[in-house]
Amino acid sequence: MTTSTACVLAFTLALGCARESKQSAAFAKQHVHTLAALAREDVLQVRNGLPLGAAELAKLLPPAETGEIPADAAREALQKARNKVQDLRVAKSTFFALVAPSGVVVRNDQQQDRMAGKNLLDAFPGLRPALAGGYTEARGSMAEAAEVRGRPDAQWVAAVPVRMEAGTRALYATGWSWSGYAYRLENAARSAARSVATEAQKVPLLYAYVMVEDAVFGAPISPEVNARAIHDLHLLGKLRAGEPLSVELEITGRGFGLGVELVTELGDKVAIAVLRSET
Repeated sequence: MTTSTACVLAFTLALGCARESKQSAAFAKQHVHTLAALAREDVLQVRNGLPLGAAELAKLLPPAETGEIPADAAREALQKARNKVQDLRVAKSTFFALVAPSGVVVRNDQQQDRMAGKNLLDAFPGLRPALAGGYTEARGSMAEAAEVRGRPDAQWVAAVPVRMEAGTRALYATGWSWSGYAYRLENAARSAARSVATEAQKVPLLYAYVMVEDAVFGAPISPEVNARAIHDLHLLGKLRAGEPLSVELEITGRGFGLGVELVTELGDKVAIAVLRSET
């Protein structure tokens, strides 16, 4: 091969990669816009369903004069209350919990409850107004609610009081870890991509991330190098609500398209990101 031929080949390959990353960026922008709409629906399900679930819990829990709520009674009540409310049945939460007015978790709905006995209000002080008020949302970090090991995780949570004649009997709380939620979004994006893929067009490489202020959370098995690359772009300050942004970037020698969109329903300075690369 002559030098000139090699140069032409290198240029052609580079041009092809550039075209693919540009295509990936356009697709990633579409993906993230769809996922942002899904996230808004997910939040709405919790906002609509949690107060209705608290009303059901008020019928199921033992009265205040009986003292503390037994853990087994709390778990049974949590299951029954969720099953009675359609929005909660389909909610994407990674936990539902019953919390004593002191802030201590009585029980959550998971088979293995790592949250029981831990103080939810210490981890999420933004939930404290729910004791005297109504539905409240907050962000924070509780190790026992994490969905990934070996790297940081944090959570979005919501709570509403369970009221009885004697006052607030408990808090009904729910939420999701950011890593667990990124996994939910990633599966949704991959499912959508598979549904339109043809034999000639392979399913692309897709990852979803949640950007929360200065942190980037991915699914439990997603490459951490991707999260660092997204973080280093510092895109949050360039975003406007309802207006997805896309860029091309290279990670470990591979071309990607990145789509990012704010989701203010998840809180201030929260966005969803999608990385896509054609295979």
